[in-house]
Amino acid sequence: MDQLPFKSQAIHARWSGEAVWLPLGDLESGLVAENHTVHPSRGDVLFYVGGISEAEILLVYGSAIFASRAGKLAGNHFFTIDTGHEKLIEFGNKILWEGAQEIEFTSIG
Repeated sequence: MDQLPFKSQAIHARWSGEAVWLPLGDLESGLVAENHTVHPSRGDVLFYVGGISEAEILLVYGSAIFASRAGKLAGNHFFTIDTGHEKLIEFGNKILWEGAQEIEFTSIG
Protein backbone atom coordinates (compact mmCIF):
# COMPACT_ATOMS: atom_id res chain seq x y z
CA MET A 1 0.00 0.00 0.00
CA ASP A 2 2.99 2.29 -0.41
CA GLN A 3 2.13 3.57 -3.87
CA LEU A 4 -0.78 4.98 -5.82
CA PRO A 5 -3.07 4.17 -7.40
CA PHE A 6 -4.51 2.00 -4.64
CA LYS A 7 -7.43 -0.17 -5.74
CA SER A 8 -9.72 -2.18 -3.50
CA GLN A 9 -13.31 -3.16 -2.76
CA ALA A 10 -15.31 -0.85 -0.49
CA ILE A 11 -17.74 -2.66 1.80
CA HIS A 12 -20.37 -1.04 4.01
CA ALA A 13 -19.17 -0.65 7.60
CA ARG A 14 -20.82 -3.06 10.03
CA TRP A 15 -20.56 -1.10 13.29
CA SER A 16 -19.46 2.42 12.36
CA GLY A 17 -22.65 3.95 10.94
CA GLU A 18 -22.66 5.81 7.62
CA ALA A 19 -19.24 4.72 6.45
CA VAL A 20 -17.59 2.24 4.14
CA TRP A 21 -14.44 0.32 4.88
CA LEU A 22 -11.60 -1.28 3.02
CA PRO A 23 -10.32 -4.25 5.01
CA LEU A 24 -6.53 -4.59 4.86
CA GLY A 25 -6.19 -7.79 6.89
CA ASP A 26 -2.90 -8.30 8.67
CA LEU A 27 -1.11 -5.44 6.87
CA GLU A 28 1.85 -4.28 8.92
CA SER A 29 2.37 -0.64 7.95
CA GLY A 30 4.83 0.22 10.72
CA LEU A 31 2.67 3.25 11.54
CA VAL A 32 1.38 4.15 15.00
CA ALA A 33 -1.74 5.99 16.14
CA GLU A 34 -1.32 9.66 15.22
CA ASN A 35 -4.00 12.37 14.78
CA HIS A 36 -6.47 9.58 15.55
CA THR A 37 -10.20 9.88 16.19
CA VAL A 38 -13.23 7.81 17.08
CA HIS A 39 -15.63 10.55 15.87
CA PRO A 40 -14.93 11.23 12.18
CA SER A 41 -16.95 13.68 10.07
CA ARG A 42 -18.43 13.28 6.61
CA GLY A 43 -15.62 13.14 4.08
CA ASP A 44 -12.97 12.00 6.58
CA VAL A 45 -10.79 9.08 5.61
CA LEU A 46 -9.20 7.17 8.47
CA PHE A 47 -6.46 4.55 8.52
CA TYR A 48 -6.55 2.06 11.37
CA VAL A 49 -3.11 0.52 11.87
CA GLY A 50 -4.49 -2.69 13.38
CA GLY A 51 -4.40 -4.14 16.86
CA ILE A 52 -7.82 -4.76 18.37
CA SER A 53 -9.16 -5.35 14.86
CA GLU A 54 -7.57 -5.80 11.45
CA ALA A 55 -5.91 -2.92 9.58
CA GLU A 56 -8.43 -0.97 7.53
CA ILE A 57 -9.39 2.26 5.82
CA LEU A 58 -12.68 3.91 6.80
CA LEU A 59 -14.35 6.42 4.46
CA VAL A 60 -17.15 8.36 6.16
CA TYR A 61 -20.13 9.52 4.09
CA GLY A 62 -22.47 10.61 6.90
CA SER A 63 -22.81 10.23 10.66
CA ALA A 64 -20.34 7.74 12.13
CA ILE A 65 -18.49 6.55 15.20
CA PHE A 66 -15.52 4.32 14.33
CA ALA A 67 -16.02 0.89 15.91
CA SER A 68 -15.64 -2.86 15.53
CA ARG A 69 -17.22 -5.85 17.23
CA ALA A 70 -14.53 -5.40 19.91
CA GLY A 71 -15.68 -1.82 20.64
CA LYS A 72 -14.60 1.69 19.63
CA LEU A 73 -11.54 2.12 17.42
CA ALA A 74 -9.41 5.21 16.84
CA GLY A 75 -8.17 5.68 13.29
CA ASN A 76 -5.52 8.03 11.93
CA HIS A 77 -7.25 10.86 10.09
CA PHE A 78 -5.08 11.21 7.02
CA PHE A 79 -7.23 13.22 4.63
CA THR A 80 -10.66 14.75 4.11
CA ILE A 81 -12.74 14.84 0.96
CA ASP A 82 -14.02 18.41 1.15
CA THR A 83 -16.00 18.72 -2.08
CA GLY A 84 -18.67 16.51 -3.59
CA HIS A 85 -20.33 15.34 -0.37
CA GLU A 86 -23.47 14.50 -2.33
CA LYS A 87 -21.40 11.97 -4.31
CA LEU A 88 -20.17 10.41 -1.06
CA ILE A 89 -23.76 9.90 0.12
CA GLU A 90 -24.68 8.32 -3.24
CA PHE A 91 -21.60 6.08 -3.07
CA GLY A 92 -22.29 4.99 0.53
CA ASN A 93 -25.94 4.23 -0.21
CA LYS A 94 -24.98 2.27 -3.34
CA ILE A 95 -22.69 0.07 -1.24
CA LEU A 96 -25.34 -0.28 1.48
CA TRP A 97 -28.03 -1.46 -0.94
CA GLU A 98 -26.04 -3.08 -3.77
CA GLY A 99 -22.98 -4.51 -2.01
CA ALA A 100 -19.24 -4.10 -2.45
CA GLN A 101 -17.97 -1.60 -5.02
CA GLU A 102 -14.60 -0.99 -6.65
CA ILE A 103 -12.73 2.06 -5.32
CA GLU A 104 -9.47 3.64 -6.41
CA PHE A 105 -7.31 6.29 -4.75
CA THR A 106 -5.03 8.23 -7.08
CA SER A 107 -2.85 11.31 -6.75
CA ILE A 108 -3.93 14.65 -8.20
CA GLY A 109 -1.79 16.07 -10.94
